[in-house]
Amino acid sequence: MTSSLARCLAAEALGTAFLLATVVGSGIMAETLAGGNVAIALLGNTIATGAILVVLILIFGPISGAHFNPAVTLCFLLGREIGLRNASLYLVVQITAGLAGVLVAHVMFGEPTFAASEKARTGIAQWTGEFVATFGLIATILGTGRFRPEAVPYAVGLFITAGYWFTSSTSFANPAVTIARSLTNTFSGILPAHAPGFVVAQLVGAAAATAVFGWLLDTKKN
Repeated sequence: MTSSLARCLAAEALGTAFLLATVVGSGIMAETLAGGNVAIALLGNTIATGAILVVLILIFGPISGAHFNPAVTLCFLLGREIGLRNASLYLVVQITAGLAGVLVAHVMFGEPTFAASEKARTGIAQWTGEFVATFGLIATILGTGRFRPEAVPYAVGLFITAGYWFTSSTSFANPAVTIARSLTNTFSGILPAHAPGFVVAQLVGAAAATAVFGWLLDTKKN
């Protein structure tokens, strides 16, 4: 492994771990402080997640591209901007680091190391929400990256912030996040048996957005 690839993988690991620690940790904190008001709890979870995405992409974007997400890596693999070997390594690191982030959040808040979630999230409505959320995330990355690359961190953070509220699934939009959240029985969790449906919808959404925006942004063709 080259030192450059090692740095990329380290950046992906740190970024994904921080992302999951934020998603899960802020969910626990928000639910604790909201006094049973789910809307307030979701708002706290939303603000923290959107904010940390901006920070993480600003930090790690220049090193690894700041994917933190197998759906994003799939997009760049389909676009031939990353090779299959490196994409596979990114995938392994993202999933592993996501679990590490959940572990850190649980330690911080005195939760069990890992606990299967009991929160049901399934059905056509939620799968459609995940398709829309992931399609929109990839559209945000590709469109902003083409015309305003310096704005990508802010655009991604804002899209996910909006996605928490306008999608039925609260916008996971990330297979690594979905897998990790299946092992936290807290506010942000998802029943493990329901995670595969989310992951499939996310990957289909990512592939669809990559195809659509590959055509839409190809301004060299009539």
